[in-house]
Amino acid sequence: MSVLVVGLSHRTAPMELLERAALGAEQARALAMQLHAGDHVEESLVLATCNRLEVVVEAATFHGALVRVGEALAEATGVARQELTPYLYVHHDQRAVAHLFEVACGLDSMAVGESQVLGQLREALRRSQLDRRVGPALNTLLQQALRVGKRAHAETGIDRVSHSLVGVGLALAAEELPSLVSARAVVVGAGAMSGLAVAELRRAGLADLTVVNRTRARADRLAAQHGATAADWSDLPALLGTADLVLTCTGAVGHVVGADELGRARAGAGTTSPLVVLDLALPRDVDPQVATLPEVRLRGLAELRDVLDGAPGGAARHDAVTAVRELVSAEVAGYLTERRAARLAPTLAALRSRAARVVDAEMARLDQRVPDLPDDERHEVRRTVQRVVDKLLHTPTVRVKELASGPEPADYGQVLRELFDLDPNEVAVDAAPALDVADLGGER
Repeated sequence: MSVLVVGLSHRTAPMELLERAALGAEQARALAMQLHAGDHVEESLVLATCNRLEVVVEAATFHGALVRVGEALAEATGVARQELTPYLYVHHDQRAVAHLFEVACGLDSMAVGESQVLGQLREALRRSQLDRRVGPALNTLLQQALRVGKRAHAETGIDRVSHSLVGVGLALAAEELPSLVSARAVVVGAGAMSGLAVAELRRAGLADLTVVNRTRARADRLAAQHGATAADWSDLPALLGTADLVLTCTGAVGHVVGADELGRARAGAGTTSPLVVLDLALPRDVDPQVATLPEVRLRGLAELRDVLDGAPGGAARHDAVTAVRELVSAEVAGYLTERRAARLAPTLAALRSRAARVVDAEMARLDQRVPDLPDDERHEVRRTVQRVVDKLLHTPTVRVKELASGPEPADYGQVLRELFDLDPNEVAVDAAPALDVADLGGER
């Protein structure tokens, strides 16, 4: 079995396709459960963010799992497989491990170095743990990815040069509004991105801030955390009419803010002042026709990506990214070494068990041929035979461990199983101990 990652992101697909392929939390959960229930996939996790849809599986068979994941993605997103396939990336085993570590560190994010993806990955793992879709392989790998992500932010300068999507959006808004601090802001949604937006707005000094969400209780909780105001979903049209800044990220299917609706709201409020709308959702929350309304500036993920690509501080960012990549390379090497050692351990245990059975069989034969052999002499014979066996096995055991920790990807456990005719089923039982529920505790 091996790790397989299949997905599409802002790096491989146009925004239009990402928008069509975007999945909500329940849709992502259903996709992961569908994969886990089928053939070729032993464990599964789906990471769905505003600019990424990624499937991570522990594959029983590479090609079978790849075909299954491709079919499931097309079915879940409603995008034809032939249209989806050219934009998909596929990472297997070592490259899959490196990719997941890079994602956790923010290296693969639209805003390089941002830390929000770390929380999104943690949440995806938590959901998979609760649904029992991850086991020893993916749970260990993803917990390690989370740890590497934390190290990157704690031990390198990536935080000092990273730009969040919300931060970039607010910088654009500050350029287009008379005063960001005195602006009347409405945040539509109460998820992770909305929480980040409310926190960023508060840090910027903005006082007039209202949170709106379909579920009022969630809006209340988010507003209370930051000293903002919460409002009912039915209040949204009136709030839009008087707002200077609107930030949306709901994960809804379909537009939350329509052009006609916003036009009527502004006309009803009698306002012609500038309005900046930041749409951070995928699929989009805001009708693109909103940009045609007088004095309304609409900024979406595509515009924010262009700003990020041209952000200043290239040298410092290059140095920070290089430091994170070096960290990731070292962590990948260490993880793969530990994984190879763990996979080899059951085979070595089976080899020692086979040797012990050979010694036992020979001693039983000796007892039949020399039944009157004194106990002290019998014990000495056994120690001698055991020493001979141990010495014969010592060099190949040490050498195979050295080879397994080297750069060559060969399966030395399989070589031992072939040479010593070890029972693969017996080794598999030793290699796959029952997973205790306590082992699946996340980092939340």
